[in-house]
Amino acid sequence: MALDPRVKRFLEFLAASNPPDALDLSVERRRRGLEELMQFGGPRAVIAGSQDRLIKTGGVPIPVRVYSPVGRRDPLLPGLVYFHGGGLVAGSIDTHEGIACALAEAGACRVVSVGYRLAPEHPFPAALDDANAAIRELRLCAEDFGIDPARLGVCGDSAGATLVAAACQAPAPIAAPPLALQLLLCPILDYSRHSASRREFAAGYLVDQATLDHDLLHAVPAGRDLADPRISPLRARRLEALPPTLIHTAEFDPLRDEGGLYFERLKTEDPAAALGYRCHPGMIHLFYGLGGVIPYARTAMDGIGAQIRAAFA
Repeated sequence: MALDPRVKRFLEFLAASNPPDALDLSVERRRRGLEELMQFGGPRAVIAGSQDRLIKTGGVPIPVRVYSPVGRRDPLLPGLVYFHGGGLVAGSIDTHEGIACALAEAGACRVVSVGYRLAPEHPFPAALDDANAAIRELRLCAEDFGIDPARLGVCGDSAGATLVAAACQAPAPIAAPPLALQLLLCPILDYSRHSASRREFAAGYLVDQATLDHDLLHAVPAGRDLADPRISPLRARRLEALPPTLIHTAEFDPLRDEGGLYFERLKTEDPAAALGYRCHPGMIHLFYGLGGVIPYARTAMDGIGAQIRAAFA
C-alpha cells in the first residue's frame, strides 16, 4: 500500500518547517511541539458535558476529566478510562481532549481522561503507579462516576497504551468486576528491541526513532531493564487473564509491529482476550487524533466507536 495522499501532504508540510532533531529538544520544547501538533485535531466531537475531578487514592491526587455522551440519560453508563499519549513526558488532559470527546461520542460511553504524572519530573514508575491507582479506583468506585462497573473498559494511545497494557497485566483488585474492554491505539509495547517497522519507518513518518529515544531517555532512569514488562508489556513472560482486547495500528507507523505481535500472542496465549486487530492502511501514528488534516480519522473513530459499543452491549 501507499501513504494516503492527505497524510503525505501533511508530512511534507511538517518537513518543510525543517524541525530540529528530536534528540536535541528540551523537554519543554517537546511538550510545546505536541501541543502544536494536536491543534490539527479539527472540530471537537459534540458531547453532553465534562467535569474535572480528583481521584484520591491515599497517595498523590490524580486529576481526571469525565466526558459524558449526548443523548444518554441513564444514571449508569458504560465507561472508558483513557490515558493520553506523549511518550510519558508530554501531553495532558487538555492536549488530548479531542480524542477523549471523540471516544465518548463514537462509543456512546462516559470517558474518564487521566492526568497522570509526567517524566522527567516524575520518572518511571510514577506514571504507571498513577495508572494502576486510577484504574483500581474506577473499578471499585465506578458508580461514583456514573459508570456501570460491569461495563468499564480502559483505553490508551501511544505511550498511554503502554500504561494500559502494563496495568492490565497487573493483578486486579479482588472486589472489582472484570474489565470489559482493553483498547490500544498505536501502542508502544516494546522499548527493548527494534522491530522491522521501527527500522523501516525510523524517520519521516511523524513519530520517529529519535523522538522515541528522546522520550525514553527522560522517562526511564538509566540502568533500568527495558525488558521489564512494566516498561515493555510485549516482553511479559505470558499473556493471560486479560480483558477483551482491541488493537489498532497504522501501516506507516514505526510502532506498527509491536501492536501486531501483541495481538498474535493474545490469539495464542489468551484467545478469549483477542477481540480484534486492525492495521489502518496508508495511515501514520496518531492519525485518529489529526482529523483536521486527515479526514479518514473520523471514519476510523466511527469504526472504533462501533467496536466499543459492541463490547459494552
